[in-house]
Amino acid sequence: MIASRARLRYHRQIGKLIGYRLPEGAFHGATLEALLSIPYDSFDRSTREQIITFIKSFLSCKCQDNPFCGCPERKFVREIIELRESGLDHVQISQYLRDEFGIEIYAADILSYLEEAVHLLEAIQDVANQFQVPKMQELVELHIHAIEKGTPVIVDS
Repeated sequence: MIASRARLRYHRQIGKLIGYRLPEGAFHGATLEALLSIPYDSFDRSTREQIITFIKSFLSCKCQDNPFCGCPERKFVREIIELRESGLDHVQISQYLRDEFGIEIYAADILSYLEEAVHLLEAIQDVANQFQVPKMQELVELHIHAIEKGTPVIVDS
Protein backbone atom coordinates (compact mmCIF):
# COMPACT_ATOMS: atom_id res chain seq x y z
CA MET A 1 0.00 0.00 0.00
CA ILE A 2 1.16 3.52 -0.76
CA ALA A 3 0.96 4.58 2.90
CA SER A 4 3.81 2.20 3.75
CA ARG A 5 6.09 4.12 1.37
CA ALA A 6 5.45 7.49 3.04
CA ARG A 7 8.19 8.73 5.36
CA LEU A 8 7.92 11.43 8.00
CA ARG A 9 10.66 13.96 7.45
CA TYR A 10 11.01 14.89 11.14
CA HIS A 11 10.92 11.37 12.60
CA ARG A 12 14.45 11.80 14.02
CA GLN A 13 13.46 14.99 15.86
CA ILE A 14 10.45 13.24 17.35
CA GLY A 15 12.62 10.27 18.33
CA LYS A 16 15.00 12.56 20.21
CA LEU A 17 12.07 14.11 22.07
CA ILE A 18 10.59 10.81 23.18
CA GLY A 19 13.93 9.14 23.86
CA TYR A 20 13.93 6.28 21.38
CA ARG A 21 14.40 5.75 17.68
CA LEU A 22 11.25 5.87 15.58
CA PRO A 23 10.73 4.12 12.27
CA GLU A 24 10.73 6.43 9.24
CA GLY A 25 7.27 5.32 8.14
CA ALA A 26 4.75 8.12 8.52
CA PHE A 27 1.94 5.64 9.19
CA HIS A 28 3.88 3.18 11.34
CA GLY A 29 2.06 2.57 14.63
CA ALA A 30 4.91 3.80 16.83
CA THR A 31 5.19 7.00 14.79
CA LEU A 32 1.46 7.70 14.95
CA GLU A 33 1.41 7.06 18.68
CA ALA A 34 4.40 9.37 19.21
CA LEU A 35 2.75 12.15 17.17
CA LEU A 36 -0.21 12.09 19.54
CA SER A 37 1.95 12.35 22.65
CA ILE A 38 4.79 14.80 21.92
CA PRO A 39 5.04 18.43 23.07
CA TYR A 40 4.77 20.51 19.91
CA ASP A 41 6.39 23.63 21.34
CA SER A 42 9.80 21.93 20.90
CA PHE A 43 9.59 22.36 17.13
CA ASP A 44 10.01 25.37 14.90
CA ARG A 45 6.78 26.98 13.67
CA SER A 46 6.85 25.34 10.23
CA THR A 47 7.38 21.81 11.56
CA ARG A 48 4.80 22.34 14.30
CA GLU A 49 2.23 23.42 11.69
CA GLN A 50 3.00 20.36 9.55
CA ILE A 51 2.59 18.02 12.52
CA ILE A 52 -0.72 19.62 13.51
CA THR A 53 -1.97 19.49 9.91
CA PHE A 54 -0.92 15.82 9.70
CA ILE A 55 -2.79 14.99 12.91
CA LYS A 56 -5.94 16.89 11.90
CA SER A 57 -5.97 15.39 8.40
CA PHE A 58 -5.09 11.77 9.10
CA LEU A 59 -5.54 11.01 12.81
CA SER A 60 -8.91 12.58 13.53
CA CYS A 61 -11.39 9.75 13.67
CA LYS A 62 -13.71 8.43 16.35
CA CYS A 63 -12.55 4.81 16.14
CA GLN A 64 -11.82 3.10 19.42
CA ASP A 65 -8.50 1.78 18.07
CA ASN A 66 -7.32 5.17 16.76
CA PRO A 67 -4.55 5.52 15.45
CA PHE A 68 -4.31 1.78 14.73
CA CYS A 69 -7.73 1.49 13.06
CA GLY A 70 -6.60 1.92 9.44
CA CYS A 71 -8.31 5.30 9.05
CA PRO A 72 -5.01 7.24 8.75
CA GLU A 73 -3.88 5.09 5.82
CA ARG A 74 -7.29 5.30 4.11
CA LYS A 75 -7.36 9.08 4.54
CA PHE A 76 -3.86 9.30 3.06
CA VAL A 77 -4.90 7.27 0.01
CA ARG A 78 -8.00 9.44 -0.40
CA GLU A 79 -5.80 12.55 -0.20
CA ILE A 80 -3.58 11.30 -3.04
CA ILE A 81 -6.56 10.43 -5.25
CA GLU A 82 -8.24 13.78 -4.55
CA LEU A 83 -5.03 15.68 -5.31
CA ARG A 84 -4.70 13.84 -8.62
CA GLU A 85 -8.34 14.44 -9.49
CA SER A 86 -7.87 18.13 -8.70
CA GLY A 87 -5.26 18.30 -11.46
CA LEU A 88 -1.90 17.79 -9.74
CA ASP A 89 0.56 15.38 -11.33
CA HIS A 90 2.59 12.85 -9.33
CA VAL A 91 5.53 15.23 -8.87
CA GLN A 92 3.27 18.03 -7.64
CA ILE A 93 1.49 15.61 -5.28
CA SER A 94 4.83 14.57 -3.81
CA GLN A 95 5.82 18.20 -3.29
CA TYR A 96 2.43 19.07 -1.77
CA LEU A 97 2.61 16.19 0.73
CA ARG A 98 6.12 17.28 1.76
CA ASP A 99 5.20 20.95 2.15
CA GLU A 100 1.79 20.45 3.78
CA PHE A 101 2.33 17.43 6.05
CA GLY A 102 6.08 16.78 6.19
CA ILE A 103 5.55 13.51 4.33
CA GLU A 104 8.28 12.46 1.94
CA ILE A 105 7.30 10.04 -0.80
CA TYR A 106 8.85 9.47 -4.19
CA ALA A 107 6.88 10.82 -7.13
CA ALA A 108 7.47 7.50 -8.91
CA ASP A 109 5.75 5.65 -6.04
CA ILE A 110 2.76 7.95 -6.41
CA LEU A 111 2.65 7.38 -10.17
CA SER A 112 2.83 3.63 -9.65
CA TYR A 113 0.04 3.79 -7.08
CA LEU A 114 -2.19 5.85 -9.37
CA GLU A 115 -1.67 3.29 -12.15
CA GLU A 116 -2.62 0.49 -9.74
CA ALA A 117 -5.70 2.46 -8.68
CA VAL A 118 -6.83 2.74 -12.30
CA HIS A 119 -6.36 -1.02 -12.79
CA LEU A 120 -8.40 -1.71 -9.66
CA LEU A 121 -11.14 0.65 -10.85
CA GLU A 122 -11.17 -1.13 -14.22
CA ALA A 123 -11.73 -4.42 -12.40
CA ILE A 124 -14.59 -2.84 -10.43
CA GLN A 125 -15.99 -1.54 -13.69
CA ASP A 126 -15.89 -5.06 -15.16
CA VAL A 127 -17.89 -6.36 -12.20
CA ALA A 128 -20.36 -3.48 -12.52
CA ASN A 129 -20.72 -4.30 -16.23
CA GLN A 130 -21.22 -7.99 -15.46
CA PHE A 131 -23.96 -7.28 -12.93
CA GLN A 132 -25.38 -4.41 -14.97
CA VAL A 133 -25.11 -1.65 -12.37
CA PRO A 134 -25.17 1.47 -14.56
CA LYS A 135 -24.71 3.99 -11.75
CA MET A 136 -21.55 2.21 -10.59
CA GLN A 137 -20.30 1.87 -14.19
CA GLU A 138 -20.69 5.61 -14.71
CA LEU A 139 -19.09 6.58 -11.40
CA VAL A 140 -16.10 4.30 -11.91
CA GLU A 141 -15.63 5.59 -15.46
CA LEU A 142 -15.62 9.16 -14.13
CA HIS A 143 -12.93 8.32 -11.57
CA ILE A 144 -10.79 6.46 -14.09
CA HIS A 145 -10.93 9.43 -16.43
CA ALA A 146 -10.20 11.86 -13.59
CA ILE A 147 -7.14 9.94 -12.42
CA GLU A 148 -5.79 9.44 -15.94
CA LYS A 149 -6.33 13.03 -17.04
CA GLY A 150 -6.15 14.88 -13.72
CA THR A 151 -9.62 16.36 -14.05
CA PRO A 152 -12.25 16.78 -11.33
CA VAL A 153 -15.07 14.28 -10.94
CA ILE A 154 -18.45 15.92 -11.41
CA VAL A 155 -21.34 13.69 -10.40
CA ASP A 156 -24.87 14.59 -11.42
CA SER A 157 -27.46 13.70 -8.80
